[in-house]
Amino acid sequence: MFANLVRGAVAGAAGTTALNAATYLDMALRARPASETPQHAVDEIARRPGHPVPGDGDARQNRLDGLGPLGGIATGVGFGAAAGLVRPLLLRLPAGLGALALAAAAMAGADGPLVRLGLIDPRTWSAADWLSDIVPHLAYGVVTRVALAAPGG
Repeated sequence: MFANLVRGAVAGAAGTTALNAATYLDMALRARPASETPQHAVDEIARRPGHPVPGDGDARQNRLDGLGPLGGIATGVGFGAAAGLVRPLLLRLPAGLGALALAAAAMAGADGPLVRLGLIDPRTWSAADWLSDIVPHLAYGVVTRVALAAPGG
């Protein structure tokens, strides 16, 4: 079980790298700005229990600019670790279906809390907004599934 957990975390790290690469490629191709949603999420999650991110002005914003992406990395690695725990089941599925399942789970796990926090409303998204979310998560699912299936360990 521990080996699958570690294998999954490593697979999730690889998937997270793919997700980030797809996101940055989209930003470069379409000249779109980076999302500030991860920073807003960290700010809200810290503020609600009474532990706001410390600092004022630029110092506080710089902390949020670092913590937002770190939260995304933790989410991707964490989902990978969870996928590692169900690795035998995932590997029984056809590769494409396993990748889609991982992509959908990661997208729901990332977007669900943002909806609950009131930071996003996917009902208002344009087709381009949906693609900006779906494509990177598909990259995550594919790379995570490939890494989970890699020989060794």
